[in-house]
Amino acid sequence: MFAILKTGGKQYKVAKEEKLLIEKIDGNIGDEVVFNDIIMINDNGKTEIGSPLVKDAAVVAEVIKQTRGPKITIIYKRRRKNSRRKQGHKQDLTLVKIKNIAASGGSKIVAKKAEIKEVKKRDKNKTND
Repeated sequence: MFAILKTGGKQYKVAKEEKLLIEKIDGNIGDEVVFNDIIMINDNGKTEIGSPLVKDAAVVAEVIKQTRGPKITIIYKRRRKNSRRKQGHKQDLTLVKIKNIAASGGSKIVAKKAEIKEVKKRDKNKTND
């Protein structure tokens, strides 16, 4: 089973348990994200193509990491004008792992937030007797 979803202005072919590097989406590590812009779903030979989107379909993914892409260098040079300009850019990216592909019932799926683990701090004034 695979699906084609649209996010960040791009289209991706995804399958269950697959890792995918996409443009940055809001979410902490461990959060679930639901993608509702599904263009096509193929389930063992049965293909459903949306016009433009498949109704009530969704893909559930888990945020693994927020990262940045490689540095891209842009150089502008105007010949014979003694004019140069150098710029750089790094794209913010999100690594997600596909957990489930739902052909129907996607409107009822709710994304889960990761539990924030509380770190127990030691008291500096306390002595160990």
